[in-house]
Amino acid sequence: MSGHSKWATTKHKKAVIDARRAKSFAKLIKNIEVAAKIGGPDPAGNPTLADAIQKAKKTSVPNDNIDRAVKRGAGLTGDAVDYQTIMYEGYAPGGVAMLIECLTDNRNRAAAEVRTAMTRNGGTMADPGSVAYNFSRKGVIAITKEDGVTEDDILLAVVEAGAEEVVDQGGGFEVITDPSQLLDARNALKDAGIDYDSAEAEFVPNIQVEADAETARKVFRLVDALEDSDDVQNVYTNVQLSAEVRAELDADDE
Repeated sequence: MSGHSKWATTKHKKAVIDARRAKSFAKLIKNIEVAAKIGGPDPAGNPTLADAIQKAKKTSVPNDNIDRAVKRGAGLTGDAVDYQTIMYEGYAPGGVAMLIECLTDNRNRAAAEVRTAMTRNGGTMADPGSVAYNFSRKGVIAITKEDGVTEDDILLAVVEAGAEEVVDQGGGFEVITDPSQLLDARNALKDAGIDYDSAEAEFVPNIQVEADAETARKVFRLVDALEDSDDVQNVYTNVQLSAEVRAELDADDE
């Protein structure tokens, strides 16, 4: 019986992973479409598109899907791409601030799905401006930790390109820049032979709230629920986790 239960759990986990992968693909494709619409279909002259394509390839989105998204976004297929960016503000359990960025073709659907996810998972909506002041728009470059590449190596590569700091996130590093310096920092990493996973403008918290493991679980449960919506493109929080809490959460996944 235990073997059957284990197999059922494995199948359930695989279904969850596959579903999340499909949603991730859809959001990455949406990013490509918007970038191509704004800056044109040539990645060489459209850095935002180049980064959107790189992120999609790192997540194993098929090249055919990427090519179709570029053409669709640039209007080369006759399909109209018309997404609106909407930002919602709220609080997760433990007073953790949240910015919820939607990219949608249906404002009413996006609003309803965000409110439902918040209500069912212990979150509360906040008035516009009551949370956003605690976040600043920054360029963020994500780098997976690899043998031989240290924080000092990364800092040495990007400091002359205007990087503000390099942050150790446990499993990887983040290079933080002013949005206007993002392209320079990205190119500096390339010149230094340092691979990166993504480079994009994000909302970075000015003040963080440290959470214990139980609160962190509730926050991530809410984030997962929000990201289940096709309209939710990014969720930003100001939660901060100690090394001990990270280790406890990692143990949950084993």
